[in-house]
Amino acid sequence: MGALWIAHVTVTDDESYAKYAALATEAIADHGGHFIARGGRFVQLEGRERPRNVVARFPDVETAEKCYHSATYQQALSHARGASERELMIIETNE
Repeated sequence: MGALWIAHVTVTDDESYAKYAALATEAIADHGGHFIARGGRFVQLEGRERPRNVVARFPDVETAEKCYHSATYQQALSHARGASERELMIIETNE
């Protein structure tokens, strides 16, 4: 089964977050992931609104987790910490 990596983000430092985004994009691609939504228009119906929402598709949950724990993604996170407030989850799909 596939997996979705879903992030809800408020960016507080654009310059540092841009460094995160470049490295995160590389890590995701290296693990067979691809973006299906990145930023863009959204409608918040319930819960806390975050102005940036990102969804990436991976082959499976295990690969998405490996991506998160990879050296490249951990390096990316060093730029996101202090430059954003975020929630991130991985959800298995039924596909």
